[in-house]
Amino acid sequence: MTDAASPDIDFRERKAQHPIIAFARTQPTGMIGLVFIIVLFIAGLFSEFVAPYDPLEIDYASMLAAPSWDHWMGTDAFGRDVFSRIIFGARTALAVGFLSSMLGSGIGAVIGMVSAYFGGRIDMAIERFMDVLLSFPIIVLALAVVAVLGKFPVGGLDLNLIVAIAIPMIPKIARVVRSATLAIRGLPYIDAARAAGYSNVRIIFRHIAPNVVAPFLIMFTAFIAQAILLEASLSFLGLGVTEPTAAWGLMLSGTSQDFYSQAPWIILFPGIAISMAVFAFNLFGDALRDYLDPRFKV
Repeated sequence: MTDAASPDIDFRERKAQHPIIAFARTQPTGMIGLVFIIVLFIAGLFSEFVAPYDPLEIDYASMLAAPSWDHWMGTDAFGRDVFSRIIFGARTALAVGFLSSMLGSGIGAVIGMVSAYFGGRIDMAIERFMDVLLSFPIIVLALAVVAVLGKFPVGGLDLNLIVAIAIPMIPKIARVVRSATLAIRGLPYIDAARAAGYSNVRIIFRHIAPNVVAPFLIMFTAFIAQAILLEASLSFLGLGVTEPTAAWGLMLSGTSQDFYSQAPWIILFPGIAISMAVFAFNLFGDALRDYLDPRFKV
C-alpha cells in the first residue's frame, strides 16, 4: 500500500481541491501576503474612492498636523493628507512594480530559453554578458541606466524608470530559466519535435516555455517586491517619480527630512507602507514556490 503521507499523494490531494482552498490550507502565511496584495490592488485601482482627500490638495492651515480623526496619518509640510498620498502611492508602486517586472522577467525568460536551447557559443556569449550585468549591484546598475536614459514621463509614470528597474532583473531570471531549460531540452518530446520539422521558435515557445512557467512565476513575484523597493529608493534619491505625483519613496525625501523630528508621521507611515508591501510579496512568493513544488509535504 502506498504511504498516504508521501509527497506525491499530498500533491495529488491538493490538486484535487480548489487551488485557492488548497493554497490557503497549506500556505497560511502566503495567504496572508496574498490578502494584503489584494488590498493594495483595490487601494491602487480605486484610489479616487478610497482616499478621503485629494493627494495634491495643499492646505497651509493644516501643515504638519498630527494624526487625528480628520487626518488619520497626519499631514505633510504642505498640509497634504498623508493617508491619501499613501493610497495613491500604492497605485504608483504597483504600476512600476508590475510593468518593470513583466518587462525584465519576459526578456530574461526569452534570453534564458534561447541560451540553453542553442548552447555552444551562443550560450557562452549570452552567459558572459549576464555575468557582466550581475557584477553590478542592483541599485548601481539602475542608477546608471537612469542617468543614461534620463526621464521620459508618460501619464504620471516615467517609462525610463521602468526600463532602469527592469534591466537588473534580466540576468537573474535568465539564469533560473536557463537552468530549467537545460533540464528539459534533451527530453524525448523535444527530440520528437525537432524530428517532426518544427521550427526552433515553435519548440522554444510551444514546448519549452510551458515547462518553465513555475520558476518564472516565482521569480516574477519576487521581482515585484524588489521593483517596489528599488522604485522607492530611486524616488528618494530624486531619480524616480517626481513631484507632485504621490509615491512612497518620494514621501520620504525633500521636506520630510527637514521636519521628521517634529512630525515623525510624515516618514513613519510611508516607510511602513513600503515594508509591508515588500513583505507581502515576499511571503506570497515563498509560499508559491512551496505550493508549486510537488515534493512539498503538508
